[in-house]
Amino acid sequence: MSGMGSLFTSPYLGGDAGDVPFPAHLFNGQAPLTAEVFDSRPGSRIRLRIINAAGNTAYRVGIPGQKITLTHTDGFPVQHQEVDAVVLGMGERIDALVTVVDGYSPVLALPEGKEGIAYGLIRAGSGTPPSADQMPSALEGDVTDGGRLRADESARLPSRTPDRRHEMRLTGGMHSYDWSVNGRTFDMDDPYAGAFEVSRDERVQITMINDTMMWHPMHLHGHSFQIAANGARKDTVIVRPGKTVTVEFDADNPGQWLVHCHNAYHAARGMIGLVSYVR
Repeated sequence: MSGMGSLFTSPYLGGDAGDVPFPAHLFNGQAPLTAEVFDSRPGSRIRLRIINAAGNTAYRVGIPGQKITLTHTDGFPVQHQEVDAVVLGMGERIDALVTVVDGYSPVLALPEGKEGIAYGLIRAGSGTPPSADQMPSALEGDVTDGGRLRADESARLPSRTPDRRHEMRLTGGMHSYDWSVNGRTFDMDDPYAGAFEVSRDERVQITMINDTMMWHPMHLHGHSFQIAANGARKDTVIVRPGKTVTVEFDADNPGQWLVHCHNAYHAARGMIGLVSYVR
């Protein structure tokens, strides 16, 4: 369990929001003073493809005063959901539909639990572009994330009893900064130690249990999984402190595949496992 508190807290993420402060947050590589501008027309229906490419920061994304309609997560269709904002963990992707209004509309990305701001602007018609100090400091209302969406029927895995089940406990904490999986830090010199073995064509169920006091965006290489009970089809999912997320995937891509926390600092300290195909 974590033994040291954090300066960064997020009730939405269940506690500690991150480990590292950053002097700037960027939107398509641009700081607020040089925000990117997308030209459109009032009434146009556009798709935003939102990617969290950060290493240690979740972002809450929305258009102040306007709903967005979520359509996909990690590239897979979901049952459409209209929200005020969506939270993305590191490595997650979200597609959202927006109806353009006249003037300038900021696509606002607030670092969850941290200070700062990032945004781009949709320009349609007249008006004056807002500045960073005119942006709201919060995005409230109906807020969700990809792990809480429901898969569209076209994206659901066929119903099947798992052939193999694994328990993946997320362990370690801030005090010793010893992030690990099932109490084991990943060893590059012995990568198969503690591996999660699977065989080709199995339906595999992994139960991720967060025993730490910090959230972890868990990512599986080489596959997509479905969150249990017709949840979203994804490859990265937020696992909150003290919570459990169960996922299933079909072992259809033989090889040796990492499964790890997408917080770069947690992965670097050892919160990595290996999904290993065996005969």
